[in-house]
Amino acid sequence: MKINLSDSEWKLMNHLWRRQPQTITELTAALKADTGWSKNTVITMLSRLEAKGAVRHEAGERAKRYYSAVSRQDAARAETESFLGKVYGGSLGLMMSAMVESRQLTESDIAELSAILEKAGGETL
Repeated sequence: MKINLSDSEWKLMNHLWRRQPQTITELTAALKADTGWSKNTVITMLSRLEAKGAVRHEAGERAKRYYSAVSRQDAARAETESFLGKVYGGSLGLMMSAMVESRQLTESDIAELSAILEKAGGETL
């Protein structure tokens, strides 16, 4: 599933992933302090997210209830693949090389990478 979310859409989705369902009024209240978004802005964002397949709604007694239609993990995976493709031409090796060259990896970073490679069936570092 390929869903590209803007930074603003990530903010809204993070609220839905934390607690769902939520109404437009609840989302507006939750996002107001951080973003200053009006109810109309939230409605527009929800419409866009529904068109992308990231959000769905059900009719409630008094208001629509909104749910995420994609998991945080799936959205993060799609974002990572998109980033890797745009910035590194799809090369994971090139990205890792850039990370190694740009900063000192901690023992914790190396252990995490080693565990990921082991899980994937590769050799540990």
